[in-house]
Amino acid sequence: MSAELTPGISRLGTVLTSGNPAWTSLLGLCPLLAVSTSVVNALTLAVATTGVLLGSSIAIATLRHRIPEFARLPAFVLIIATWTTCAVMLLEAYAYEIYGSIALFVQIIVTNCIILARAESFASRVPPLAAARDALIVAMGFAAALLLLGAVREIAGKATLFAGMEQLFGPAAAGWEITVPGVESGLLIVVLPPGAFITAGLLIALSRGIAARRSARGRRTDNPPDAVESRS
Repeated sequence: MSAELTPGISRLGTVLTSGNPAWTSLLGLCPLLAVSTSVVNALTLAVATTGVLLGSSIAIATLRHRIPEFARLPAFVLIIATWTTCAVMLLEAYAYEIYGSIALFVQIIVTNCIILARAESFASRVPPLAAARDALIVAMGFAAALLLLGAVREIAGKATLFAGMEQLFGPAAAGWEITVPGVESGLLIVVLPPGAFITAGLLIALSRGIAARRSARGRRTDNPPDAVESRS
């Protein structure tokens, strides 16, 4: 494996687990909680957010030397809003039914703190290729959090998985639905707003537990007991 790929793969593993900004910094929490009642909703928003983040990061990195310092933030918001509009138009054209159920949260992707934070702290300071790679890694982390929350809430709240996928992939996906055997209905509270906070809280606790365990394991590796005893 090349030296250039190793840091990217290592960071991807961190972003997908203990370093996920959705869990660690609680960025983008509003759509994360509101849309994640099912996998199909979560997947639709994840795809739209990925497209906006990738497109805006490349555009900002390409124009970084032409955007004056005093107009950075308005320019970034305008670029992100342009890509958000493109995502809205594509969903309206090709997946209108699912778009109708999450329209508000697709339209406010422009205010997603994760996208604006990456634009300001990274995309505006590096070449387009590096910005694209960073955008994909961050987007995959956000998508993983969104899909995990959507899957947990759909299984626990509706006793199904992948229900309604035909809204996104067409009639061929109608048979993708999986039903939990022996369960007629799930726990209603899980798909209601309180259930979103409860489920997210449990997943955040799990994420931080993994981070704490990794940190403790790293300290033990850096300072093995034999080395400590020899120094003493």
